Amino acid sequence: MTISKELLDELLSGVERPEDFFGDKGLMKELKVRLMERMLGAELTEHLGYEPHGEPAGQQTNRRNGTTRKVLKGNDGAVPIDVPRDRDGSFEPELVKKGQTRIDGMDDKIIGLYAAGLSTRDIRAHLEEVYGLRVSADLISRVTDAVLEEVSDWQNRALEPVYPIVFLDALRVKIRDAESRQVKNKAVYVALGVTPDGEREVLGLWIAANEGAKFWLSIMNNLKNRGLEDILIAVVDGLKGFPDAINAAYPDTTVQTCIVHLVRHSLNFCGWKDRKAVAKSLRRIYQAVDDGEAEKALDDFNAEWGERYPSIVPSWRRAWQEVIPFFSFPPAVRKIIYTTNAIESLNRVIRKTTKTRGSFPTDEAATKLIYLAIRSFESKGRCVREWVAARNQFAILYPERFNK
Repeated sequence: MTISKELLDELLSGVERPEDFFGDKGLMKELKVRLMERMLGAELTEHLGYEPHGEPAGQQTNRRNGTTRKVLKGNDGAVPIDVPRDRDGSFEPELVKKGQTRIDGMDDKIIGLYAAGLSTRDIRAHLEEVYGLRVSADLISRVTDAVLEEVSDWQNRALEPVYPIVFLDALRVKIRDAESRQVKNKAVYVALGVTPDGEREVLGLWIAANEGAKFWLSIMNNLKNRGLEDILIAVVDGLKGFPDAINAAYPDTTVQTCIVHLVRHSLNFCGWKDRKAVAKSLRRIYQAVDDGEAEKALDDFNAEWGERYPSIVPSWRRAWQEVIPFFSFPPAVRKIIYTTNAIESLNRVIRKTTKTRGSFPTDEAATKLIYLAIRSFESKGRCVREWVAARNQFAILYPERFNK
């Protein structure tokens, strides 16, 4: 549709300053109000079956019955419009539905501000400062609570039957406990899968009072109930009992301890001046050709550093059964499972979002914000780099399971 020059000249005849066009009483806002009222009037005409100032057909008793003033909140601030009525109240407009108080994606703006980590108070202040809107805390809560329905659908969705790699981790978030009313560090469990096509997919998030193998088992069972039949490799941190929890649900899964977790844990035992040298010596272990050479490198490390830092080698030996699977994989696969970087990057997104909130009043409040952080993480690219080489290796190493 093309607007004629004559009509534009007529519309702009009284516009002399920017505020005459964009201001609170400017042309743009006036046009929006008039167009909406015109469209609502057309809807009522279709509903009643006769034009304004006309007469209804036959014995029809339902007629126009004036208008009702309604104030909508949108990008332009408060927008007052006159909504036409009918006598028997059967008119249900589509443009502005009954009970609707917001237009122009205001809900999306509220959710976007919430996803950025702003509190309810901050969102109210922002909307008033930028848009001149005064909204209640209850309205903001109702808008963001709509996310919980989306979370429920997402959390219960069906999964792929096979994920070649699943990274499992937990991070701590301060949440007020419902019973004690005290703020506690609760564990947020996250499972990040890699599909056979090399796409990263967050399989779910769960919140519990403590990080433990028993709860991880319940998560494994949840994944299984949602259709996940097989995991080829599970990459985990050093939580005691974690491998048993995984293998109880997935007995054929290879459990691999995250090497970077082990290295970081080891460096916590040594002084700053020795960290670079110790890290270099540890590198000889996890860059070994096979597990035999790796064990020899561990013995050499013990001979070099064991007396000064006696806690490092025992920590590796305790996790050794979950370290050595790493050495049976070719370089293309090693590069991906070497670290939990994939899930660490997700955790960084979550921490960046949650750090502005000192604590959360409920588990649900934390769930809403963390889910929105996950949604943002997945929207920024989901493919694992250099997956083609790894996929070919998986097809050879696990021919029946990978191609299921």
